[in-house]
Amino acid sequence: MLFTPVLVAQQSTVFTEQVYLRISATYGSEASENVAKWRQLVSELQSEDLDEKLYQINRFFNRFDFVDDLVHWQQKDYWATPIEFISTGAGDCEDYTIAKYFSLIELGVPEQQLRLMYVTALELRQPHMVLAYYETPTSIPLVLDNINRRILPANKRRDLSPIYSFNGNG
Repeated sequence: MLFTPVLVAQQSTVFTEQVYLRISATYGSEASENVAKWRQLVSELQSEDLDEKLYQINRFFNRFDFVDDLVHWQQKDYWATPIEFISTGAGDCEDYTIAKYFSLIELGVPEQQLRLMYVTALELRQPHMVLAYYETPTSIPLVLDNINRRILPANKRRDLSPIYSFNGNG
């Protein structure tokens, strides 16, 4: 892939020592270490196949704690940036989904193949968000989720009822 060296160079300019110091000052040294682990993972996954990228990104973010926005951000609904999510080590379903979405785009997964999917988690009887990966526009998507951590096709996720989906293109 020709763009990989450019991406790696771009990452090293964006994630400078000053950025890590700022993260440490705002969230603590563990936060800076977690962001560095994320950047390292993204760098290591550049040359991996798609399945490995999906698996490792899903696994990395699912290790963080689920915390409701009211408790975590003192707001009814707050969509954290990946840096905020990683730095605080916690978030709600939208935060997991957004972090996975942007990480996979950075890894070269075309945006049109990824959709943030708003669903109802039937067993929990509550709104939920997951990331859907579509191999083709008409294929059954794979679901990356923080509740059921296994990546499964949507038709195997009978615990979810889709409502709508979107990405950066609409």
